[in-house]
Amino acid sequence: MKKEIAVIGLGRFGGSIVMELHDMDVDVLVIDSDENRVNEYQEFSTEGIIGDSTDEAMLKKIGIDNYDNVIVAIGDNIQASILTTLILKDLGVKKVTSKAQTAHHGRVLEKIGADSVIHPERDMGRRVAHRLVSSSVVEYLEVSHNHSIIEFSANQKFENKQISDLTLREKFGISIIAIKRDHDIIVSPDANTTILDGDILILIGTDEQLGLFEDKMDRLK
Repeated sequence: MKKEIAVIGLGRFGGSIVMELHDMDVDVLVIDSDENRVNEYQEFSTEGIIGDSTDEAMLKKIGIDNYDNVIVAIGDNIQASILTTLILKDLGVKKVTSKAQTAHHGRVLEKIGADSVIHPERDMGRRVAHRLVSSSVVEYLEVSHNHSIIEFSANQKFENKQISDLTLREKFGISIIAIKRDHDIIVSPDANTTILDGDILILIGTDEQLGLFEDKMDRLK
């Protein structure tokens, strides 16, 4: 059975989610107060609604509570974002994912019941910063308040060594949870796995632990 997802707010962020979901063959309902935006994403959605997402009666009428996930991607009106999130939870929507503009906005969304809060601008800033500071970091993802995952391009000091020889857990407290090799992914590699030229190591640890690791690797270049 196909997943059904609704996206409220069709700015750049909301619009990009709609197109990605369409490519993943997900049924998408789009809602925006701007008719032009709804028309723009018509070909990527199964249904488009022109309306005010703070109108509880309208949301109830279209059966918003039947959707597996509702994305509140409103970017220019914090009050509407908060009120929409609150109404969706009151209507019994299974999962509400809301976009936050600021840290304070995010805390409010969490307090009123958003199941997931995303900070796209902040997260993108952090990802870019990590790439700028460490040329070996090819990707960065925050997974909790103080834990993150990085994709690290193995340098010559890693090549042809087994994971056990690297002693990353002992030295830094971080773990290799997967290895990207060509077009394959080695999940939960064992200690005897040998690192090869071109491998991308997927590492998890606290922000402090990963920071120390990145600093050490940059100094060794």
